[in-house]
Amino acid sequence: MPARVSRRPMEDLDPISNAIAPPQNESPEERDIRIQKERAAKQVSDAIDAELSREQAHEKKRPKPVKILLLGQSESGKSTTLKNFQLMYEPKAFRAERASWRAIIQLNVVRSIHIILDAMARAQNTTDRPPSARSSMSSQDSLRLDAELVQLKMRLLPLLEVEKSLMMRLSLPGSTEWEPTERPLTTSKRRQSKEIAVNSTVAWKAAFTRMAEDRQSFDTDHLIDWDDPEDPGVLLHGSNDDMKRLWAHPTVQAILDKQSIRLQESAGFFLDSLDEVTSLRYIPTDDHILRARLKTLGVSEHRMRLTDPTGGMSRDFRIFDVGGTRSLRAAWVSYFDDMDAIIFLAPISAFDQVLAEEPTVNRLADSYKLWTSIVSNKLLQHTNMILFLNKVDIMHAKLASGIRLSDFVDSYGRRPNDFDSASRYLKKQFNSILKQNSPVPRIFYCHLTNAIDTKSTRFVLAGIKDMLMRFHLQESHLIL
Repeated sequence: MPARVSRRPMEDLDPISNAIAPPQNESPEERDIRIQKERAAKQVSDAIDAELSREQAHEKKRPKPVKILLLGQSESGKSTTLKNFQLMYEPKAFRAERASWRAIIQLNVVRSIHIILDAMARAQNTTDRPPSARSSMSSQDSLRLDAELVQLKMRLLPLLEVEKSLMMRLSLPGSTEWEPTERPLTTSKRRQSKEIAVNSTVAWKAAFTRMAEDRQSFDTDHLIDWDDPEDPGVLLHGSNDDMKRLWAHPTVQAILDKQSIRLQESAGFFLDSLDEVTSLRYIPTDDHILRARLKTLGVSEHRMRLTDPTGGMSRDFRIFDVGGTRSLRAAWVSYFDDMDAIIFLAPISAFDQVLAEEPTVNRLADSYKLWTSIVSNKLLQHTNMILFLNKVDIMHAKLASGIRLSDFVDSYGRRPNDFDSASRYLKKQFNSILKQNSPVPRIFYCHLTNAIDTKSTRFVLAGIKDMLMRFHLQESHLIL
C-alpha cells in the first residue's frame, strides 16, 4: 500500500500569503512595531488613492482636451511644426532641451560633410575610368579632385568617427537606422550614409544632458558637460576652416550639382553657419533648433495648456506627431477616432523628388494620395482639416533657379513658372481633392507655410489655436 502523502496548507503554496505572513518566533515588541509600520503604510496608500480619486474627479469636470494630429509624409515638416508649438506655448521646456539639440546639430554638420565626401568619392571613381565615347575629357577633368581637395578630404575623415560616436550615443534600445528620405528624380539609386532614426518613446535627450542631483540651475550652460571627453565640439571647432573651404570649393559645388544633391534644401543644413555652430561653448538658438534634423519613429504626444482668445478660460491641448514613412502609416488609423483637428503637411517644394522607400513615386503625387485617403475617411468626417502647403521658401528658390513645375507635373501645362501661379494651382488641386472625396461638405483651411520661419508660423498657429478654441467653446455652449 503506497505511503500516504500529507497535503500542505494553501497558504504554504501561495507566495503572496507567505510574503505578508508574520515572521516566525516574532516577539510581542516586534509585533507592535510591525503593526505600527503596516498602519503607517496603509495611511500613505489610502492618501495616494484619495489623491488619485480627486484628480480623476477633477479631470471629469474639466473641459475635454483639444486633440490635434500632425500628419504628412516623412520630412514634410511635422516635427518642426511641433517645435513651433512648443516654442510658442512651452518656451521654458523648449529651451531646457538646448543641450540635447546641440548634439543633434553637431550630428547634422558631420552628416553633411559625410554626404559631400561620398559624392567626391563617386566623382573620383568616375574620373578614374577611361572616358566613354559620349563624354569629353574636358568635362571629366572639370570634376577631378585637385591636391587641395584631396588634402581637405584626408583632414576631414576623422569627422566620420564623430558621426559614428554621436549615432552610437543616440542608438538606445528602440532606435534604428534608415536611408535618407529625399532623393531627386534625376538620380538613380545609390549608396549613401545611413541616417539615424530615434524612437519617440526613447529618452534620447538624456544622453547629451549632464545629470546632477543637486542641480540648482536649468540654464543650458549648466546642462552641457563641457568636460565630456566624447563631446565633439573641440574637433569641430578645429575643423571649421577646412569644412568651410570644402563647402565653398567650386569643384565640390559642381560635383553636388552634377549628382543633384541639394544640401541647402535639406533639414539639418548648417554649412552656411559653421562659424556659429562650431564655436567653442556653442549653445543653439531657437532658429537652430527649429532647423535641426532628427528622424523619429513611433508616436509622440505633447500636452500644453493654452488660453482661449477671450482670455476667460484655458484649455488643454494634446498634439500627436506620428511617423510619415510608408511602413508607419498603417498606425495612423488608430488615432482617427477621437481627434478634433488634423494638420496635414504637404511639402510642395518636393515636386521634383521621389520617396526613398519607393523611388518610383513622386513626393507630390504621394502627398495627393495621402490627402485623398485622409479627407475621404469616414472616421474623420467631423474632424477639422487644416492643410499646410509647406516649405514655400524652397519652392520659391527652385522655381527662381529655373526648375520647371511642368516638367514633373504634366497637368500644370504652360502656366507661368512663378511661385504665385504654382502655389495657386497646387492649392486648387488639394481643394478639389477635398471637395470630391469628403463624405460631408467641409471648409477648406489652407495655409502656405515655412515651418522654420517662426514669425509667419506663429501667426498661423495662433490663428488655428483660436479657431479650435472657439469651436470647442461653441460645442460646450459657452459662447454663441
